[in-house]
Amino acid sequence: MPASLDQNTIAAALDLLSRIAGALDRIAPPDRLVADFDAADAFVWQTDPLRLEPVPHVNRVELDLLQGIDRVRDQLLDNTRRFAHGLPANNALLWGARGMGKSSLVKAAHATVNRTLPAGQDWRLKLVEIHREDIETLPGLMALVRGSAHRFIIFCDDLSFDADDTSYKSLKAVLEGGIEGRPDNVIFYATSNRRHLLPRDMMDNERSTAINPGEAVEEKVSLSDRFGLWLGFHKCSQDEYLAMVAGYIAHYQLPVEESAWRADALEWATTRGARSGRTASQFVQDLAGRLGVALKAR
Repeated sequence: MPASLDQNTIAAALDLLSRIAGALDRIAPPDRLVADFDAADAFVWQTDPLRLEPVPHVNRVELDLLQGIDRVRDQLLDNTRRFAHGLPANNALLWGARGMGKSSLVKAAHATVNRTLPAGQDWRLKLVEIHREDIETLPGLMALVRGSAHRFIIFCDDLSFDADDTSYKSLKAVLEGGIEGRPDNVIFYATSNRRHLLPRDMMDNERSTAINPGEAVEEKVSLSDRFGLWLGFHKCSQDEYLAMVAGYIAHYQLPVEESAWRADALEWATTRGARSGRTASQFVQDLAGRLGVALKAR
């Protein structure tokens, strides 16, 4: 270093170099997103910043507690099992009546299939929840899991779109229409109260304002066609509702006879205007509280 350089000159040069390095860091593309897939069997996709947040303990219901949905339960379980073993399987749309166990079935099927996988293998079936408002970031999530040895169920609960929402186009491209397509190790499960994921008034408005009404509606409802498996959930009968209540009471081993809770359970459903698995679960929560019993499976 020349002797003519004084300390002030050196300090100024170092400061300049530091600012140049900082500017380069800010304009440089971000490192490729990575994730520790072995951290858990379930994750939530977060977007600020983009990352997979591990979920050590999933809020789920045991499969045998889901009463009154035997046919759709078996269909989703079989589809999930085939996917887990590398066989052809379909994206699934679970639609219909609220509170009938749509999201609970997805989580229960994931846990049930994972328990049947051979011990010691180097891959697992992972469940990744993506929020409805983050659908536009789905391509980034697909890129993250593509190529992993694990297999992934991407799950979106309560999926639907409003009139001014165009993010459904991103979902259509990712599911089937994109140039890369859906990765072989990924399947997409969604729940919705709407069969075509769009409100009826939105579809009617498209018919009334479009130059070609048929084409306008077809363009929007074609999203649901990307789901090869449609599973419908319908309101349950009184007998099915009472069977759900009985199943929860037996599962938690509550010390109460049917004659003591049957009338209360029917009144509970009547005051809420619905008979469903959710209503049955809420009644048992209330019943256990009145009995002074903690709800822990035994």
